[in-house]
Amino acid sequence: MSILSLCEWLENTPVGVSVRESMYGFPILVAIHVLGLTVSVGTLIWFDLRLAGVSMPHCPISSMYRRLMPWTLVGFGVMFVSGALLFTGFATRAYGSVYFRIKLTAIVLAGINALFYHLVTERGIARWNAGVPTPTPVKFAGVISIVVWTIVIMSGRMMSYTIF
Repeated sequence: MSILSLCEWLENTPVGVSVRESMYGFPILVAIHVLGLTVSVGTLIWFDLRLAGVSMPHCPISSMYRRLMPWTLVGFGVMFVSGALLFTGFATRAYGSVYFRIKLTAIVLAGINALFYHLVTERGIARWNAGVPTPTPVKFAGVISIVVWTIVIMSGRMMSYTIF
């Protein structure tokens, strides 16, 4: 089964048909997706600005992480589920969209950046958590995250203008 065949099958599932043909299904899902995005990416950018050394330099990064990440993860979960449901309604159009491909690539890059931060960059957090200038690799991780999530959002908006 090809990816395009899978997309066609998804669109013909009851969920895909409901998303596409229901009077309220699509607008409600889009609203939920945007709210999830706001919570997830909003809190993440707040954290990334701290990593980049732009905001709240006296707040320990580990403390900020503990406070924001539960919100970020819940928002990401809502965003992921609502985005997947939206995809079922318009899978073949999304599959053919260059903006959808850019968006997925940027999401993968965001995940790689986060994984690299947690496995490599964050190891020395005891030395730079608070009270000293943020090291360059930490700043770089924050800036990369902001750039990649901006690309995700812009690609999503362009999908709205070209798919729906």
